[in-house]
Amino acid sequence: MKVIQQGDTGAAVEDVQQRLALLGHLADADVTGMFGEATAAAVRAFCGSFGLDARDVVDAEVWQALVDASYNLGDRTLYLRMPYFQGHDVEELQQALGALGFLVGGEDGVFGAHTEDALRTFQMNLGLPSDGIAGAYTFTELRNLEHSWAGKGSLTQGRHLGFARAADVLEKHAICLFGTTPFTRSVASRMSNLAVATNPASKIVSADALSVEPDEAMVLVQIAMQAEGDGIPTVTYIDDDSLSVRLSGALRSAQNSHPIRVRVIVPGESWDGAGEDRSAQHFAITLLDALCAAL
Repeated sequence: MKVIQQGDTGAAVEDVQQRLALLGHLADADVTGMFGEATAAAVRAFCGSFGLDARDVVDAEVWQALVDASYNLGDRTLYLRMPYFQGHDVEELQQALGALGFLVGGEDGVFGAHTEDALRTFQMNLGLPSDGIAGAYTFTELRNLEHSWAGKGSLTQGRHLGFARAADVLEKHAICLFGTTPFTRSVASRMSNLAVATNPASKIVSADALSVEPDEAMVLVQIAMQAEGDGIPTVTYIDDDSLSVRLSGALRSAQNSHPIRVRVIVPGESWDGAGEDRSAQHFAITLLDALCAAL
């Protein structure tokens, strides 16, 4: 492309100025179609903010950076590639994933390996194909959850309720916990026992404690050892502040299914080198706490 520089005039200069103004580097009054000192200063400021070598002309590299910085979330499909996607839309994606509890490695506007991993986990959480590609389906889910992430920072503080404060939650929500292996059934049963011990009127029970089939109104929460690839919203167990947020997202995603069903993948039958019983109890405590917070 032809380099755009001081003294130039016309539609190309105005396009550059409009993009600089949109990004906050140039005042609206300076969008005149004439490349003067104010535009040159804005170009220098933009280069510094985007990690480019300082210059006061718009060459091919600066123009591409301006285009990338002008994208909004959903304007283009994002995925891991070389060179990395960069831009405002990537930063918005990172901000949304971070606020929803997925670790993106920082909101730097660069679609790297950490962002792809967070995206894959988010997609699995909502029952989408976990392909690491932010396309139409992913953007639709993000828009549906916008009230949960818009204007919020990445999750940094704990959101656990504690069982005493969650007693009313246990009584309000009918949930059937189940597993398909001895260990996952043990986790589900322990979660049920903890819930009843906290509030005898608890409606959060394990399938083993039911004498009849679960009511259609009950939410089904499966404790599993691996994902199934069947489209059921799936949350990977990580004992951190994001677990309840991710469970909440999975439950919202499953609202239109009948019955409502989500899956939690525990990492194995041992936690931190502990024995099977202690590990099952640890998973039960932290999962019930996170589930109550999610509800």
